[in-house]
Amino acid sequence: MVNRMDLVRYREERSKFYQNQLNFWPDLYGEEYALYDVHLFEQDEIKHFRLATERIGHLFYKTADLIRHVPDETLLEMGYPKETVTFLRLKPIQMESAIARLDLVYTGASIKCLEINVDTPTFIKELFQIGPRLCDHFHLVSPDRWMERRLKNTINQVIWQSAQSIGKRKPYIVFTSHQDHIEDYFTSLYLQELADFPSQFVPLHKLKIIKGEGLFDEEGRKIDILYRQTFPIENLILDQDIVGNDIGVWLLDLVRTGKLAVINPPSAFLLQNKAVQAVIWNLHIEGNSFYTDEEHEWIEAYFLPSYLEPDQLATAGKKFVKKPVFGREGNTVEIYGPNGTKIMEDAGKDYTNYPSLYQEFVELPVREFQSLKGRQQGHYIIGSFLLNGRAGALGIRIGNAITDNLSYFLPVGMGT
Repeated sequence: MVNRMDLVRYREERSKFYQNQLNFWPDLYGEEYALYDVHLFEQDEIKHFRLATERIGHLFYKTADLIRHVPDETLLEMGYPKETVTFLRLKPIQMESAIARLDLVYTGASIKCLEINVDTPTFIKELFQIGPRLCDHFHLVSPDRWMERRLKNTINQVIWQSAQSIGKRKPYIVFTSHQDHIEDYFTSLYLQELADFPSQFVPLHKLKIIKGEGLFDEEGRKIDILYRQTFPIENLILDQDIVGNDIGVWLLDLVRTGKLAVINPPSAFLLQNKAVQAVIWNLHIEGNSFYTDEEHEWIEAYFLPSYLEPDQLATAGKKFVKKPVFGREGNTVEIYGPNGTKIMEDAGKDYTNYPSLYQEFVELPVREFQSLKGRQQGHYIIGSFLLNGRAGALGIRIGNAITDNLSYFLPVGMGT
C-alpha cells in the first residue's frame, strides 16, 4: 500500500503515471477505474493463491469432460441455450481454455471461489502489464513480473493448436472486438501484440459470414482463426444481420464443421455456465468417486455450497446469493438473508432469462483505499488468472458489496 497522499498530489501523480501507459484506459464511463495504489500480500499468500487457482482449475477442467457427455436434456436443464448443444460437445484442441479468470475471496483464513470466467475473461492487460509496471513505479516487488511471458506462450500455444485442429499450416488469424468499446479494443490489441503469428485486427461490425462457407474480413479474405476476446457465445447466438439471418448460429456451425477455429475454444463456453459449480458441489457432498479423496478435500476447501434451487440453503438458515448461470459484472445478482428475504440486489436485470445458481454467501473483505474522491472503503475480490491450467497474474477489483462494472482496479504487490 502506498503512503497516504493528499488529493491534489494523488490526482497529479496518477495522471502522470497513466498518461504514459499506451493503449490503456485509466478511466471508464467517465469515472476513475485504475487506482494509483498497490495492495500488498505476503509471499506465502501469493503462493497460496497460485496453488488454489491451479487446484480449482483442475477440478473445473476434469468436470468439463463429464458434462460434455451428459444427455441433451441435462444440458438444457443447466441453462445452456439449445443452439449451443452440439457446439458444447466439441473439443477440437487439447486445452479446455487458454485464458480463464477465477474470482476469489480471501478472508485470511480461507480462499473461496465465487466463479470462473472462462469464455471471454476481462482484466487481462491490467493484471499482466499495468500492475507490474505500477509496482516498479513504486519500487515494489510484483508477483507477476514474469507472467506476461507465460501469457505470451499460452496465446501462441492455443493459436498453434487451433491451426492444427483445422489443418492449416499458415492460418489467417483475426483478432476482433467492438472497436468503440475502449477496454475490449485495447485488450484485443494487447493480446495480438503478444502473438508471434501474423494476424490482423478487424472490428466485429466489419466481419462477414456466408452460411456454410466461412467467415470473411472486410476485403473478402477467409478467416481461419478468430480470437474473439469479448464476444461471449451466449450473446453471439442472438446475433442477426439486418434481414434477420441468425449469423451467430451460422458461426457456431462453421466451428462445428471445422471451417473456423475460435479462441477461447468451445469447451470454455461449457465451463462458463455457473451451474457447473452446482454439479461439482453435489458430486462432492454425495462422495462421488468421480473425484479422488484429495480432490474432495480441494472442493471442501475452495468451493462454496452451490445449488440450482434455494431450498438447501434457505432451510439451513444460510445467507445466500442468487446469480444467473450466464451473467457478468454482478448484473442480476441478488443477496438473500437467512430467512429468505432479499436484502441487496444489483440494479441491472439483463440476465433474468437464464436459470439461477444459489450459492452460500461469503462476506467480501473490506479495505481502505485512496481515489480521486478521497479515502474510501470498499469490498474486494481477487482476480486470479488460469493459463492453460497454470496460475497467471493476480489483481483486485474493489468497490461495492456486489462487484460490478464500476469497481476499481487495484494492482497487487508482494511483501516479504
